[in-house]
Amino acid sequence: MTTAEAARRGKASEQSISTWKRQFLEGGKAGLVEGGKPGVNPRERALLDEVEELKAALGEAHVELRVWKRSAEHRLGPTRSSR
Repeated sequence: MTTAEAARRGKASEQSISTWKRQFLEGGKAGLVEGGKPGVNPRERALLDEVEELKAALGEAHVELRVWKRSAEHRLGPTRSSR
């Protein structure tokens, strides 16, 4: 199939089809260089790392909030929501 035909069928520009084809072929070559093993690309790895950092920060904030709440209950007595 020609680029022009693919563009008509996909309702995209020939330039877009050419770009996607080039990206696809480069990705395939990169996969072969890496031994063809599926893996996480660098952008996905960075996002996964960020998710883990955010989970840890959320956990720490949750613990701090519980400590502050218990400290306040100890000083002021139980609140309605803590009963």
